[in-house]
Amino acid sequence: MNPTTTQTAVAGGTATRTRTMKAVVKAVAGPGAEIRDVPVPVPGTGEVLLRVLRAGVCGTDLHIWNWDRWSQERLKPPVTVGHEFVGEVIELGPGVANVRLGDVVSCESHVVCNTCLSCRTGNGHVCENTKILGVDINGGFAEYVAVPAVNAWQIPAGIPLEVAAIMEPCGNAVHTAFAGPLSGCNIAVTGCGPIGLFAIGVARAAGAARVFASDVSPYRLELARKMQADAVIDVSKESFVDRVKDLTGGRGLDGVLEMSGNPAAVRDGLAALRMGGRMSMLGLPTDSFELDWNRLVIFKGITLHGIIGRRMYDTWYQLDQLLGSGRLDLRPAITHVMPMERVDDAIALLREGRAGKVVLVPWGQKA
Repeated sequence: MNPTTTQTAVAGGTATRTRTMKAVVKAVAGPGAEIRDVPVPVPGTGEVLLRVLRAGVCGTDLHIWNWDRWSQERLKPPVTVGHEFVGEVIELGPGVANVRLGDVVSCESHVVCNTCLSCRTGNGHVCENTKILGVDINGGFAEYVAVPAVNAWQIPAGIPLEVAAIMEPCGNAVHTAFAGPLSGCNIAVTGCGPIGLFAIGVARAAGAARVFASDVSPYRLELARKMQADAVIDVSKESFVDRVKDLTGGRGLDGVLEMSGNPAAVRDGLAALRMGGRMSMLGLPTDSFELDWNRLVIFKGITLHGIIGRRMYDTWYQLDQLLGSGRLDLRPAITHVMPMERVDDAIALLREGRAGKVVLVPWGQKA
């Protein structure tokens, strides 16, 4: 038995375990993070303790490593980072009834209050008091993590652990794609980072007529091809609007899933939409920018939809069914699986644009 493995777990009881574990901790206010020995968490009322099996590295983690303005305003070190993960339930806190010992679960990273206006009207994904695992609360770049039981989502049978680890960010792609019509539509995904790559697969699985993908990175465009985009557009070399016009016989796009946050991509995406089309926006611009609202939005009758997180829990059910159908395969977007102690290497790969999705294997687990 691994020296940090829980030996016994009983509902509502206390597991016998060693006192510390390895974790990736944002220890101080500044760039980077470090691996530390920290106490193994004890699940409180309504919580479960997970043995982490896999964890995904996200663009948010890159922001945290870089210690940008958002991170400086949001994080309060020390905090264990990592909000994408899958784990085995090894201990139940008091009052837990919706999961069982031994369940393998992914996790919704947004911990919501359930009392604000948004929560009480079925919109918990925009809860006014949201706290995020791995940002505001200790997360999953660790051997163990305690999470609210309501946030635990049992994964479908037969789903590989690497895929289960990234169900949370894929939910963002599902939310973005399903925010408007898909079936029989011409859809473009602008920005082929991991969530953009997932969105290509989601739109195809949900019945889009054709899915086009744009980026400036040949590496990412090749990944888009592997996700079976019908056409890829290198906007550093050709006009997005002209290429879309050719691909659609002049009709334009029915929908744009905007994943880049790049002002030029937003403008081009709006220009390429047909009259009455929709743009669903998940990408985050670095700064504010000007937009010709009259020409690109108002006079075209465009629907703009800002996307955050996953609808709780509509999106999880949709993703479950897409994965279970066999029509959605996320594996081509996973380019690296590496030990969690190499987390700095994983961050470097993302920073340099040399990776799609990176999945980490915690201490004591085998790839």
